[in-house]
Amino acid sequence: MFGKRPAPKAGKPALGIYIHIPFCRSKCDYCDFYSLAGQEKKMRDYQKALLAHLKETAPTAEQYQVDTVYFGGGTPSYYGWKYLCQLLEQVKKHYDLSKTAEITLEANPDSVDLKALKKLRKAGFNRVSLGMQSACPEELQSIHRPHTVQQVGEAVAAVRKAKFQNFSLDLIYGLPGQTMESWQQSVEHALSLAPYHLSCYGLKVEEGTPLARRVSAGERLPDDDAQADAYLWMVERLALAGFVQYEISNFALPGYESRHNLKYWQLQPYIGFGPGAHSDFGQRRYSFVRDLDAYTQGVLKGGWIVDNDALIPRKERGGEYLMLRLRTAQGVDAREYQSCSYMDFAPIEARLKEFSAQGWAERTGERRWRLTPRGFLVSNQLIGDLLDRQKERDLTDLLSRTKKREGPAGPEGLENAP
Repeated sequence: MFGKRPAPKAGKPALGIYIHIPFCRSKCDYCDFYSLAGQEKKMRDYQKALLAHLKETAPTAEQYQVDTVYFGGGTPSYYGWKYLCQLLEQVKKHYDLSKTAEITLEANPDSVDLKALKKLRKAGFNRVSLGMQSACPEELQSIHRPHTVQQVGEAVAAVRKAKFQNFSLDLIYGLPGQTMESWQQSVEHALSLAPYHLSCYGLKVEEGTPLARRVSAGERLPDDDAQADAYLWMVERLALAGFVQYEISNFALPGYESRHNLKYWQLQPYIGFGPGAHSDFGQRRYSFVRDLDAYTQGVLKGGWIVDNDALIPRKERGGEYLMLRLRTAQGVDAREYQSCSYMDFAPIEARLKEFSAQGWAERTGERRWRLTPRGFLVSNQLIGDLLDRQKERDLTDLLSRTKKREGPAGPEGLENAP
């Protein structure tokens, strides 16, 4: 389903690298990612920090082969091709980078040009993800996007002329003032540009953003029913255009799925660099501070930059498996779940059968299940329900084991139970 991917070098597991570029020309009203506008003067020191951090982390990844590198943001294309090429060269120098690695650059249509794209392509970048968001000028203006509809077409033309063989477009439904008609026009316009991949997200009002303040002040957005109608129409339309839905919000022509993003959903290891970047590596999840200055000075002068760090126990991995795999069209499998969590799949499967009766889930193999497009619409609630079932079963098992260990003096205590 997810296309044929090159196998990593014999004996070496695959690893992804994410590099966060937090700089933007301007901040969009809905954005909750760690990004900054008007901080160009800090780019030089940040580049030094990234280069140093990549080098000092490399020894921990000696036993891995890097098969995906993803430059996200912020707006990586605004950072400049020279800095980006230096960073990729540092990865090549200090890591075992696969010759067939997927190397992705996020870009805004207003901050790419043919010269930069040619330089990036020559350096090894082979995939571009363009933030189109809408084909309606009024909708772009309503969220303060820095580009025009015309610039989207020009950027796609430049990507093709630079000989990139893979590019993606981002779209958002539920924007201020958006109607079903304008959403359909955006999707059709995106398809006319012949992308290989589409990421289509429902607008979320994140606390602390300008959009959240606008909504609090009374601005109305398309409601949940309108977003649901837009989503279901989009799923059907993209399928007719030959796009396979492989995750809640992601669609690709066969073989063009984002290999890097699949690592997140399939619990594969990756290392992140930059403020706010997350990692799943060495059976640990950790993240860095969401503070450009603290990260830069911490790396260059030896300060503390880790924000959160936790060893992930087996049972928690089981929860992550449910939460992330049910976002994908591949879904969950009884044997995979039991292997990663050592827990019984039966209570989960019983609940999935109930979801199936509501049209939210379907069986796709002997004991493999996935959510349907209608299930994806309420995935947060469904997955939360399954996680509650897992916790209930875990507590039942714990109490059962404790009861078996009771002697004449009573139980040994929950805190000592295995």
